[in-house]
Amino acid sequence: MKSHHRSHWRPPELSWRWWPVFRRNLLVWRKLAIPSLIGNIAEPLIWLVAFGYGLGALVGRVRLEGAEVPYILFLASGSICMSAMNAASFEALYSAFSRMHVQKTWDGIMNAPVSLDDIVLAEMLWAAYKALFTATAILAVMLALGISYSPKLAVAWLVLAAAGITFSCIALIFNALAQGYDFFTYYFTLFLTPMMFLSGVFFPREQLPELVRTLSAFLPLTSAVELVRPMFMDRWPAHPLAHLLVLAAYAVAAFWAALAFTRRRFAA
Repeated sequence: MKSHHRSHWRPPELSWRWWPVFRRNLLVWRKLAIPSLIGNIAEPLIWLVAFGYGLGALVGRVRLEGAEVPYILFLASGSICMSAMNAASFEALYSAFSRMHVQKTWDGIMNAPVSLDDIVLAEMLWAAYKALFTATAILAVMLALGISYSPKLAVAWLVLAAAGITFSCIALIFNALAQGYDFFTYYFTLFLTPMMFLSGVFFPREQLPELVRTLSAFLPLTSAVELVRPMFMDRWPAHPLAHLLVLAAYAVAAFWAALAFTRRRFAA
């Protein structure tokens, strides 16, 4: 435990000791890898089939960036970003909270020469890894379905990794503040669900009122979609640096806040 007089908002004090914590989570998860994979990819694939092929048959094509693209391609490029967001959030909320609060795993780890800062970093990277693992599996299914064969999907894969890091950092804030699992309902209902519908996953943001469209441009999921979708169409994003800066700003600010709130929780 750190001394109470030290600021909870001090800079992160990190080392390579996060790796054993990450590896511990990996070894535990390997026993449930198959059920976990099925659980993580089943829902997004249901969304893709139901809306992409069902609703897509009614919608047909969507006009985007001066071209018309099949709705299934439009939806796939947005839903894979949404899947990375949901996978990272679930792991950094429910699973991390179980290890931190219910199972007291973090307390046991801190009996070894591993700091709380390193544990938080390990949990963030682990949640991002789970998000990337999920996105990779879904991307493989999309390739099998022939939705897109763009070589730029390799770069999109890196963007999905960045999105996983960003949403892991944000979720860890709520993990630090939660007193029970019910608290996470507020995060999903008031933050993640509205963002799904405002970030251009299911329909172009141009359909939104101007004020809402302007505000939605600053959402992290919007930046992820704006980066990934053009690459599904075998194009490069129009403003990649701006969108990458949005993701980076959310990640850095959220990780710092999550670390501060977690330090305060363990100092109490």
